[in-house]
Amino acid sequence: MAGRYHFRPMTTADLPLIKLWLAHPHVREWWGDPAEQYALVSGDLGEPAMDQFIVAAEGNDFGYLQCYDLTEWNCGLGVQPVGTRGIDLFIGEPDMMAGGHGSALIRAFVEERLARGAPRIVADPNPVNARAVRAYAKAGFQEAGMVETPDGPALLMVRDK
Repeated sequence: MAGRYHFRPMTTADLPLIKLWLAHPHVREWWGDPAEQYALVSGDLGEPAMDQFIVAAEGNDFGYLQCYDLTEWNCGLGVQPVGTRGIDLFIGEPDMMAGGHGSALIRAFVEERLARGAPRIVADPNPVNARAVRAYAKAGFQEAGMVETPDGPALLMVRDK
């Protein structure tokens, strides 16, 4: 993807960095137990319905993004157009939390996915995670209501082509 942010496919070589990031308090607050999340993220490396990326800016890795097909596991997001993809992410490096990186990287990634033919991108942040909700809104997502997911209540946010 062209622009300020680079999204490279995650590999097993990135797992130590993911483990480090998941342990940071600002990630743990919303992603939960680092060991549990590490097992899930590392276990998804071979999952065909999941694309995982390391996000970089100016050659420096600073975040994680996953983009997935809607499956039985995440059916709590309701009926969506065929080809809809979901995203989740976190900024791992604390010094990258400010400066609008969240909304900017979301916008860059999502616009590229929509240009490739995805009809809709959905996200399901925790409704009390004001920072995430604000970042998705600044990236063009619209609130579509509350949903019940396997991880609990979430705010469904959508971005259409």
